[in-house]
Amino acid sequence: MHYRNRTFKCRTICFIITPSAITVFSHSFIFAIIFRACNLSAIGNTCEAISVGSRRFRQCLTALTSKAAVAAAEADEAEVEADEAKVEADEAEAEVEADEAAAVEVEVVEAEESSGGGTRCGERRGCVRMPRRYCFRIVVYVLISEHATLISISDCDLDREKWRRSFSTGFTIIEVMNQNEWWGKIEQMKRGGEQEMIIRRNFSRDDQQILADMAYQLGLYFHAYNKGKALVVSKVPLPNYRADLDERHGSTKKEINMSTEIEKRVGNLLNSSNGSTSVENNPSTSSETATLQSKPVEAERPTSLLEIHTASEGLNIELKQKQEKMRESDSVKAMLAFREKLPAFKVKSEFLKAVAANQVLVVSGETGCGKTTQLPQFILEEEISSLRGANCSIICTQPRRISAISVAARISSERGEKLGETVGYQIRLESKRSAQTRLLFCTTGVLLRQLVQDPELTGITHLLVDEIHERGMNEDFLLIILRDILPRRPDLRLILMSATINADLFSKYFGSAPTIHIPGLTFPVQEFYLEDVLEKTRYVVKPESDSFPGNSRRGQRQQESKKDPLTELFEDADIDAHYKGYSTNTRRSLEAWSGSQLDLGLVEATIEHICRHEGSGAILVFLTGWDDISKLLDKLKANNILGDPNKFLVIPLHGSMPTINQREIFDRPPPNVRKIVLATNIAESSITIDDVVYVIDCGKAKETSYDALNKLACLLPSWISKASAHQRRGRAGRVQPGVCYRLYPKMIHDAMLQYQLPEMLRTPLQELCLHIKSLQLGLIGTFLAKALQPPDALSVENAIELLKTIGALDDREELTPLGRHLCTLPLDPNIGKMLLMGSIFQCLNPALTIAAALAHRNPFVLPINRKEEADDAKRSFAGDSCSDHIALVKAFEGWKDAKRNRKEKAFCWENFLSPVTMQMMEDMRNQFLDLLSGIGFVDKSRGANAYNQYSDDLEMVCAILCAGLYPNVVQCKRRGKRTALYTKEVGKVDIHPASVNAGVHLFPLPYMVYSEKVKTSSIYVRDSTNISDYALLMFGGNLIPSKNGDGIEMLGGYLHFSASKTVLDLIRKLRGELDKLLTRKIEEPGLDVTVEGKGVVAAVTELLHSQNVRYM
Repeated sequence: MHYRNRTFKCRTICFIITPSAITVFSHSFIFAIIFRACNLSAIGNTCEAISVGSRRFRQCLTALTSKAAVAAAEADEAEVEADEAKVEADEAEAEVEADEAAAVEVEVVEAEESSGGGTRCGERRGCVRMPRRYCFRIVVYVLISEHATLISISDCDLDREKWRRSFSTGFTIIEVMNQNEWWGKIEQMKRGGEQEMIIRRNFSRDDQQILADMAYQLGLYFHAYNKGKALVVSKVPLPNYRADLDERHGSTKKEINMSTEIEKRVGNLLNSSNGSTSVENNPSTSSETATLQSKPVEAERPTSLLEIHTASEGLNIELKQKQEKMRESDSVKAMLAFREKLPAFKVKSEFLKAVAANQVLVVSGETGCGKTTQLPQFILEEEISSLRGANCSIICTQPRRISAISVAARISSERGEKLGETVGYQIRLESKRSAQTRLLFCTTGVLLRQLVQDPELTGITHLLVDEIHERGMNEDFLLIILRDILPRRPDLRLILMSATINADLFSKYFGSAPTIHIPGLTFPVQEFYLEDVLEKTRYVVKPESDSFPGNSRRGQRQQESKKDPLTELFEDADIDAHYKGYSTNTRRSLEAWSGSQLDLGLVEATIEHICRHEGSGAILVFLTGWDDISKLLDKLKANNILGDPNKFLVIPLHGSMPTINQREIFDRPPPNVRKIVLATNIAESSITIDDVVYVIDCGKAKETSYDALNKLACLLPSWISKASAHQRRGRAGRVQPGVCYRLYPKMIHDAMLQYQLPEMLRTPLQELCLHIKSLQLGLIGTFLAKALQPPDALSVENAIELLKTIGALDDREELTPLGRHLCTLPLDPNIGKMLLMGSIFQCLNPALTIAAALAHRNPFVLPINRKEEADDAKRSFAGDSCSDHIALVKAFEGWKDAKRNRKEKAFCWENFLSPVTMQMMEDMRNQFLDLLSGIGFVDKSRGANAYNQYSDDLEMVCAILCAGLYPNVVQCKRRGKRTALYTKEVGKVDIHPASVNAGVHLFPLPYMVYSEKVKTSSIYVRDSTNISDYALLMFGGNLIPSKNGDGIEMLGGYLHFSASKTVLDLIRKLRGELDKLLTRKIEEPGLDVTVEGKGVVAAVTELLHSQNVRYM
């Protein structure tokens, strides 16, 4: 059977016309079965139409199913079994297809009343003679792959349960609801105290939509779960997936099969413990939620970022004399001549007066105006000239490390002195400053850590916060703190610097603070929008449906549902009216254009047009990600003109590329060779390519967002803001007049958001929330409500819930002993906990490596045209571990061995690793080791071996990964020859293509932990590790007795484990003793668990090793 461009094996279709006793009509009807919009053909098998009375309906239907359907099912049984493996492999798709095939639409066509007892239409098969005293109903019965669906088209006195008992299993009765009745029920729910109503009735899709409309009209929310079997009307927004309503995949019941021998050995080891781990604690309470009082972790003594001088009179004179002497040098005079040409220099006097007269000043300046290098320097020069140099402490924050270093170096050069004298910098793991340093550049994170030690920023006289327009998480967080500090520090001067003209937002936040705007220093840039580009290139846009396979109406509806408001705005416009001045071909192309998909052919045509008709100069193309970059790269190489390497140098630019490839972007090409750079938004502000004259802007970027409802990070292409579009345009006017080709209509540009959403509104907040508690800023929700643009309350709730789950916060939202330790680590709380657990269970080296990689960036790079080789190299490090984290550990160990032989660069080149990232990981490992030593978890005098007894033990390393990454757990469910993966929050997920587990069909162990879950084209888990159920039972969440007493549960009942009573008792006892041991260790970091809890650790290790089936 062919249905909506899909093919199904349909054994028997029966059309059954039955009487209804509800309504009696005085005339007759002819019912014709009309299949609409489905091109139904080639039915094969049998097709019958019968007319029966109500008394014989049950018997007739039973006979029909037994004779026709059952016989057909038996005849095809062998064929079904042959296809079973394939059906299981593509289970999700098969289920959708089955639903569509069963939902055949029917239409009742009324015939004109005729004389006599009835009518007959001999021309149509399926039309039958019917008595006029009956009203009739159509029932469609479809049998596909042993699944039967019985659809009741009209309302009746049907007894659903009676029918279910009357016929064979597998029937689904789809009812038609009484709208008035359900409107009343929903309205009653809204007025009552219930939060939601769960409807478990088999309504048709149309009736489900009616229910949804009712809910929306009453101001409620609606969602269908479990393929429409569970319908929810709620007073609060609903997630896309609910595990509690998924009958098939919503929970797992894993049976723990522990052999008698293992049970005995583990029990003996546990009993051999001398009881030194015992503390007054509830054994059923996990260490994750321990709230025992303890001595607070001692912090380092407060130290100021800049040294405060008490005997300052002599130093004031010395600094002034030195500054005046430097100004006499030829190099400084030349620098001063350059500085005076900058727009910022023209507002020097106005700026200094505003700083002196106001506690807060907001400065906006276009790119290239000199605000970052000149404004801090103006303050320094003024303070030194006024004999206040020794007492001034000027801090300027930068969002990126490279900016802090480069700006400090530039100002030092302009002053004619060495970096680290009066001007210095401090970033993570690196600093260059001295006792004379009066102007310090640092990352925002460094200043936030300083606030932990010195909440009043004692001694700092001037604080400049740069790039506030980027609305980074740290910057917005800092602004909340500073607004609270200012009343207590009237001597502190705060200068906020932005690259865009949105000063009013920040000015209002700080009580209508004064503003200054500095114009930019760029050349004029001509702009062309999509309508102009089409006119110039004469490119013809193909309709979107031609670009996608399966352009059926269903496919078109799916594509339409994914369109964003800006795209829909353009598609709803009257093209002929808006673009009447353009050619017919251009208007037709605009009608066919869709913003849902980037047209790489149009990009190629635009590049070719520039190369044919415009002057020399580099071309910078802004694309969304590596997929677009690689596809366009292939198209350009295949182009007859652009594929000539002697005339065109095409270079991709992506954050995952090796640094050696990125350097080519800044080099000038040979004469008569045009450089074409294919980049993401990394080239928007972070990197400047001086010789760019032409910019091609696709108008989109992959932006991280956070779906609080589904607890899911999303990385999807979305329209950029006007501010970003302005930044992209400015890349073309750095050295000479330029041209910007925007591959989207001006109408869309005009409707774009003015600025990008702040990071605080589009990322998870757990690390920020932990920082709020470390600074003792009160209740998290109350504090964040004071933000410039407060985050969603649900995002805050999710973060607090996670911190409670991992044991960092107690039920009163106060820091636990574990939470206090995590505050000292500049890491995501999950990663920080994993690092602590690694030091406790003597897996320190792997934990340090994994923490460094996850906190910084993945060291594996994306080579050009060598992706398969890079994937093979990564898998070789992972071996049979089914773990991305183990791959990181082995790669770093290999790099360390190569470094000892001074072959680290060759090692990185051969294994597709970034040497810069590997070195950074080593530096971060050393920093983390120092921090662990500072809070007492590591005693360096004992040597490295004392903390690495289990570093080569794969099972123990995976267990501490579980301890840290929980509750990021995936169920691995076998489906034939493949494994289906499910999470509590979103249901089915996939392994990220960059993972070593991406090609694994069957996993040896039943669970996974992962670092991050993200939605792109699908929902993926990144950086995953396959783990055993014992690892989860020992190091996961709290063990809760199941409701029926047959097992234990975890993760709110989502994970269920059953076993014999003796095994369950053993697991509970061992976990209880382990939790007590961990509680003591957290409270007493110097405690050696391998001594104090030797029996417990040995029992846990034995249990973990007993389920090692990885290599079978």
